[in-house]
Parts: sequence; structure tokens; C-alpha cells
Amino acid sequence: MLSDFEISFEDDPKANSPVRVVAGRNLSTVLDVENSPILFGCRTGICGTCLIEVLDQNEGVLPAPQALEAESLDLYAPSNPKARLACQLSACASIRVRKIQAK
Repeated sequence: MLSDFEISFEDDPKANSPVRVVAGRNLSTVLDVENSPILFGCRTGICGTCLIEVLDQNEGVLPAPQALEAESLDLYAPSNPKARLACQLSACASIRVRKIQAK
């Protein structure tokens, strides 16, 4: 049985109100509707607009980045092992994130 996960934002004034995401849904489709602090550009993992740092994770497991995301992360956040592209993530864990700038 699939469950919901929560996405909370470190720098969001509504940090006490995490966004609930149905398991398996892509974060970009849900977070756009919720007006989250994460912006999305290309949605394919190449522009770096949705670069985030995963600060905490529980209730589930985030998969390792796929090849295209890993390549983009090497370019945009080479020294940050917690960096991810939100457009490439599906809800597989409850996470707390913060927006970061590409290097």
C-alpha cells in the first residue's frame, strides 16, 4: 500500500506546514501547485533551477540520482553530496529541503 510523504522547506515561512505528496508522484507537479519556494525550469534535469539540498530524510528512501541528474549535480553542486534536482525526484521519502544556488 502506497502512503503519503511530507516535503518541508527550511527557508519557508510556512515551515510548520509541510506539503503532503502521494507516494510516487513527481515533486515538480505537486510543488508547482502548492506554490513552494522551489522553482522549476526545464523539468528535465539540465537547467539547475530546482537545485535543493536534502537536509533530513525519514519514512522512506530516496533513490540515488540517475545518470542525467548525477551529471547535472556534478556541474551545479560538485561538492555537495546532499544536493538533488527536485524535478527528478518522486515522493519516496519524507524530506526537509532548502533551495540552494548552482555554483
